[in-house]
Amino acid sequence: MMAIEGVFWCSTCLNMSTRNRIEFDSQGRCNACVWSEEKKTLDWKGRERELKELFTRHKNDGPYDLIVPVSGGKDGSYVAYNCKHKYGLNPLCVTVHPPTRSNIGYTNLENFKKSGYTLLEVNLPYEALRKMNIRGFVEQGRPLYGWTTGIFSAVLRIAEAFNISLIMYGENGEIEYGGSNDSKYRPIFTPDFAKNVFLENEVDKTFRDLNESDAYFWTFPDKNSKVELAHWSYYEDWDSYRNYMIAKEHCGLQEREEQNSGTYTNFAQNDNVLYDLHTYLMYLKFGFGRATQDAGIDIRRGAMTREQAVQLASLYDNELPETYVDEYLDYYQMSRAEFDQVLSKWANTELFTFDGHNFTPKFEII
Repeated sequence: MMAIEGVFWCSTCLNMSTRNRIEFDSQGRCNACVWSEEKKTLDWKGRERELKELFTRHKNDGPYDLIVPVSGGKDGSYVAYNCKHKYGLNPLCVTVHPPTRSNIGYTNLENFKKSGYTLLEVNLPYEALRKMNIRGFVEQGRPLYGWTTGIFSAVLRIAEAFNISLIMYGENGEIEYGGSNDSKYRPIFTPDFAKNVFLENEVDKTFRDLNESDAYFWTFPDKNSKVELAHWSYYEDWDSYRNYMIAKEHCGLQEREEQNSGTYTNFAQNDNVLYDLHTYLMYLKFGFGRATQDAGIDIRRGAMTREQAVQLASLYDNELPETYVDEYLDYYQMSRAEFDQVLSKWANTELFTFDGHNFTPKFEII
């Protein structure tokens, strides 16, 4: 192992300097850890007043007050539960089906429906979605790009069709986990912000030749759209473990019997097996993976020391989801050699060596 010039880790969690848009203060703390401390003194009652005003402003005469995007997982379930039971709203929940939903994902989505919510299920055109995900995988190292785009664009289409002017997402990952601070004090974000930041301004290039029918659910509204998008984490101190417990109690959420690939947890992001490939590629591109992200959350909520996190990230981050590789090959219609070639293409050679079979990190977390 050796030190790599310009590469360093947050002094509090394990966020790396390689993370897109991340910032560090003079004490070496990433912006997610700085925000975690700032939240302890934030006027959350004032933020809740803003939330109630937002709900009042978007009240309409239709049957639904807002849209809550859900997958059957902990966070969307938590937001939907609070909208309905704490604030007396009638949310229209929308799920955009991933192309490779897991068995536990199907179970949790069914349990969510049975717990008392109206759920509209969107199935994007299969071949077009597959084509866009292949492009995302090969051209960007983002194996779910077509679906990730759809959870914004398709939901916006549904909002306009139902004359609903508010979409409430869960957390702003840029703020909670490390990234751009541009929206830190901004309660509303725009479709353009989603395209340029969350989707890294690759939408138009990726969806360059779809026919009009297939493109419908991936076409973002024009700038005159009255639909506003918000993150629940702006209005309430975000705690993913609390969300898990509420969703488990009230929405029938189940966790996997075994831990998820690439990490030590079993209750988050387990509805879509391509997500495991997404986080593995994140590791190859930037040097941090799923265990690093989970450990950062646990450090910031006071449930883990940094020393424990280093051990877990070193153990699990570099774990190819081998269990699902055959499913990936079938979905992308690739041979194993072609698949491995794409992984190798996106692996950061400053951070990893590759012997034709395995990627070995050149670094050691410090």
